[in-house]
Amino acid sequence: MKTLKIAIQKSGRLNEKSVELLKNCGLNFENYKSSLISPVSNFPLEILFLRDDDIPEYVQDGIADLGIVGENVIQETEVEVSYLQKLGFGKCSLKIAVPNNNTITDINQLNGKAIATTYPVILGKYLKEKGITSDIRTISGSVEISPGLGLSDAICDLVSTGGTLKSNGLMPFADVMSSEAVLIGSKGSEDNHLVQELIQRIQSVLRAKETKYVVLNVERKNLPAVLALLPGVKSPSVVPLAEGDWVAVHTVIPERDFWDRISQLKQAGAQGIVVMPIEKIIL
Repeated sequence: MKTLKIAIQKSGRLNEKSVELLKNCGLNFENYKSSLISPVSNFPLEILFLRDDDIPEYVQDGIADLGIVGENVIQETEVEVSYLQKLGFGKCSLKIAVPNNNTITDINQLNGKAIATTYPVILGKYLKEKGITSDIRTISGSVEISPGLGLSDAICDLVSTGGTLKSNGLMPFADVMSSEAVLIGSKGSEDNHLVQELIQRIQSVLRAKETKYVVLNVERKNLPAVLALLPGVKSPSVVPLAEGDWVAVHTVIPERDFWDRISQLKQAGAQGIVVMPIEKIIL
């Protein structure tokens, strides 16, 4: 049986979450900081720890079957890979930012301006779509200091919280693209049964993170109102209790509307609500 290879970030903002995801998929391996390769002991898989900029090309060239990397890196490297699964972490935006004291108020005012970035390909496509011609200055490292040094009129960089921009006297001006971590594969890798098994494990972990397991008690007379609020994975489970007029209801509730739904359940007559985390959901 062929051993798969998956490339993840050796260090940086996606490393910790990538390792956590793979371990939650039941994969046993050591996160060797000093090594490029870590074998998985209970699945035919090797983990390659690489620079994030190298991951898309390793996958495109078939050196790695799979990779976990930000969408921004894929777009910048212009590789041909398959998008297999968005992973829900590493979310950020690539934005154009300008100094707080600038006079730029319209995107067209960027014509003829110098913009510093580590993403010249993405920025160049964005400006072309807008019909804007700017002087794109490619910088590696701390892009946000370039306006203060007189190297550019604006910057284009990744923004998560905006704290770095604020501390350097910059403010977001235009959204170029949104990005998050994705699982990518070499062309045709999605047809590999081991890849499909790994994707199923990843999806089960992601579903579990998005939901809560809920058990509640309710009088039978209030059961229809409670069930109307609980779609569940397919449908809620209803279990009779020792007290004949009462039942226990087991279901899952999406994390995004959890508190609103709990409030509605209480108003509908639910009592003794117990909430538990879910480790995996396999459909």
